[in-house]
Amino acid sequence: MGGIFWILDNGAKWKDLPKRFGSKSTVHRWFQRWVNDGVFEGIMRDAGRCVEECNGYHLYECFIDGTFAKARGGGDGIGCTKAGKGVKIMVLVDARGLPVAVDTTSASPHESRLVQHLFNFMLTTETPPRVIGDKAYDSDRLDEELAQKGIEMIAPHRSNRKLENITQDGRPLRRYDRRWKVERTISWFQNFRRLCIRWEKSTQLFSGFLHLGCTLLLLKEVLG
Repeated sequence: MGGIFWILDNGAKWKDLPKRFGSKSTVHRWFQRWVNDGVFEGIMRDAGRCVEECNGYHLYECFIDGTFAKARGGGDGIGCTKAGKGVKIMVLVDARGLPVAVDTTSASPHESRLVQHLFNFMLTTETPPRVIGDKAYDSDRLDEELAQKGIEMIAPHRSNRKLENITQDGRPLRRYDRRWKVERTISWFQNFRRLCIRWEKSTQLFSGFLHLGCTLLLLKEVLG
């Protein structure tokens, strides 16, 4: 586990794992086994339950955003963008900035099309009444899909939206001023340098590091 934490924190390749952690092939093999068995995802969900039992999530307003991570090693689940080949890390946080849902997927689809899939990875038993995002989430289709779940999508309109199609007013958009909370959480994730560049050829293995990083952020809230 010490070797896995070192890789997550430093972002180095497995071949650069210091000898004090033992054989790099052994550490990597155990990491693969635990990811395939769903150990890290299970620990992340347990950490989410600890937050609910402790102070609880503040779900009255949640914030959503995504960040791009370049893919150096190739593999599955990679998409092409203007910034190059990579993946998108999607994050949904509560009013305090605690992760409520995380996911990684191809960077090719527009972020507004990745929101629904993110709700399959919720760490809470309840869904938030409202979700706040930036202009990338200004989509009538997304508004309708979330409304069916009882969720209000709040996002500023794009400049090319016609006046007769305006759906947001100034009062709900005041919540947009607090969207910095999700940006702060993303910066916390990026402190784990292994999440800044995807070296894994497998989306599942990269998700293992993402789940482990999310677990550390949640346990920090619980344990202080």
